[in-house]
Amino acid sequence: MKRDSIYYQIFKRFPGLLFELVDHPPLQGQNYRFESVEVKETAFRLDGVFLPPEDATSRVIFFAEVQFQRDEALYHRFFTESLMYLNRNRSKYDDWFCVVIFSSRSLEPSDQRTHRIFLNSDQVQRIYLDELGATNQQPIGINLMQLTLASDEVMAEQAKQLIERVKLESTDTLPKNEILDIITTIAVYKFSTLSREEVETMLGLTLEQTRVYQEAKAEGREEGREEGREEGREEGREEGREEREAEMLKLTVPLLLKTGMSVEQIAQHLNVDIEAVQLAAQSGT
Repeated sequence: MKRDSIYYQIFKRFPGLLFELVDHPPLQGQNYRFESVEVKETAFRLDGVFLPPEDATSRVIFFAEVQFQRDEALYHRFFTESLMYLNRNRSKYDDWFCVVIFSSRSLEPSDQRTHRIFLNSDQVQRIYLDELGATNQQPIGINLMQLTLASDEVMAEQAKQLIERVKLESTDTLPKNEILDIITTIAVYKFSTLSREEVETMLGLTLEQTRVYQEAKAEGREEGREEGREEGREEGREEGREEREAEMLKLTVPLLLKTGMSVEQIAQHLNVDIEAVQLAAQSGT
């Protein structure tokens, strides 16, 4: 399961979730917009940028990185890209923060000295999901993130417990149906080899009404239409090729017959079926 891609899907849909993790969330955290932005004149792309709303009185930008594998160059790349983006857009923001989310502390780069000015500042926060505490002691938003860390053996049970909790508790941060969508998205990614019916049984939900199922269904329809269009193009090309071959045979076969070649010899010479040669011979008579 590609956990980082799941996180970017979650943040894209619910940017406010990031601010359940940080120590100093902005006042209008629920109105932030999550984007992937390109730093012009470079080959850098920042996949996790939380942009403040247009009417924000304090225009604070948040850069986020989700890391589920070891990358010794992470801090070099992340801080460089973030500051380059700030330089290109320095008139748009009056403050910035960086949030790095690790599944475990063991994945953090070993070199923490080079960038200590950032790592030791209050503008950078490092979060280790496996150190956030027991799932039943955390807000629902954090539980969603912890769900991606669960092993296959316990993930289904944790997901069902979280679903029951969502149904019973009030959720100010996210609408309940949206939380259920996130849970099913994580489950579908994690158990990609299971059928829809098996996932439904495992979670006790009907996936047909969830966004992940509707999007997959729409994607399937689009792929089907594209496949149909491609098949139509292939059929058209095949029909055109057959017509051109038939015309060629109509011209060639009568000439070869006049040289004394038999139908069998012509078929072998032109690498076509005997029936095609016979048909062309009849058309030419």
